[in-house]
Amino acid sequence: MTSPAPQDLVVTQATLADWPVISAWAAAEGWNPGLSDGPAFFAQDPEGFFLGRIDGEPVSAVSVVNYGDDYAFLGCYLVRPDLRGQGHGLATWKTALAHAGTRTVGLDGVVAQQDNYRRSGFELAHRTARYTGPAPTGPAPDGVRPAEAADLADVIAYDGACSPADRPRFLAEWLALPGHRAFVREDAGRLTGYGVIRPGHDCPRVGPLFADTADDARALVTALAGEFAGERIAVDIPEPNKAAVALALDLGLTPSFETARMYTGPVREHALDRVFGVATLELG
Repeated sequence: MTSPAPQDLVVTQATLADWPVISAWAAAEGWNPGLSDGPAFFAQDPEGFFLGRIDGEPVSAVSVVNYGDDYAFLGCYLVRPDLRGQGHGLATWKTALAHAGTRTVGLDGVVAQQDNYRRSGFELAHRTARYTGPAPTGPAPDGVRPAEAADLADVIAYDGACSPADRPRFLAEWLALPGHRAFVREDAGRLTGYGVIRPGHDCPRVGPLFADTADDARALVTALAGEFAGERIAVDIPEPNKAAVALALDLGLTPSFETARMYTGPVREHALDRVFGVATLELG
C-alpha cells in the first residue's frame, strides 16, 4: 500500500526493521515504550504499521493493528518534531486508518490530540492515567507463580474477557519476549488474574494487570515487581476502575500522564473492573 502526500511524502507499510525508529520517537515524547515491544506488536498484525518518508527518510508514523473482523487499535501517531504542522501526520493517518476497513477503531489519545480525534469520529469512552512510583516490596504472595507455556490457553481466555477483542498472537509473544516477566494467580486451579512487567526506556512498565479482585492484583504486582526493588515502575489504569486507582495510590504510585480511550463505534462487552493495568497504550 503506497500513497503520495504533502511535499513528496510517501506512506508505506513499515516492517519490524523500522520499529527502532518508531520506538525512539515515542521515547523522545516521554511515552516510555518497552524495550522489546516490536516482535509482539508485529506478531498481531504485521501489515498494521505505517511510515511516511521524504526522500527515503522517515518523518511520520501511525499503527492500525487489526484484531479479528470487528476491532482495530490505532497508536504510534508520531511526526518528527522539525516537520510538524505540514500535513505529514494527517496523510499518514489516513493511509493507516484505511487498513481497519469497517472495523471499530480504538485508541488511547494524548491530551493534545483528543480534539483532533473527535473530529475524526472518535468518541470518549473513559480516561486512563499512568501511575508511577517505587516498586512495591513484600513476601511472595500465596497462589502466585511465574506463567508457563502450559498456561497460555487460560491466559488468552482470561485476557479475552477483559479486552474488546481476542489477541492470541500478541499474547504468545508478549509473555515470552526478552526481559518480560509474566505471573499468574490461581485459586483452586482457576486463574484469578495475570500480569506482565517489562523493561522500558525510563522505567519498567506493568501491563497487562488483569485480576478478579484488588487482592489478586496486589499479589500479582508485588510478585511482578520483585526483581525491581528500589526502582520506579509504571502502570496505566482506566479511571472507571476505582479499585485499581485506590490500589495504585495505596502502593504509593501517583498519576503522571493522562490519555483518553476513544472508539469510533461499539465494542464488545468486556470486564473493565478486572483491568488494573492495560497491556500497552500503543496496542490497547
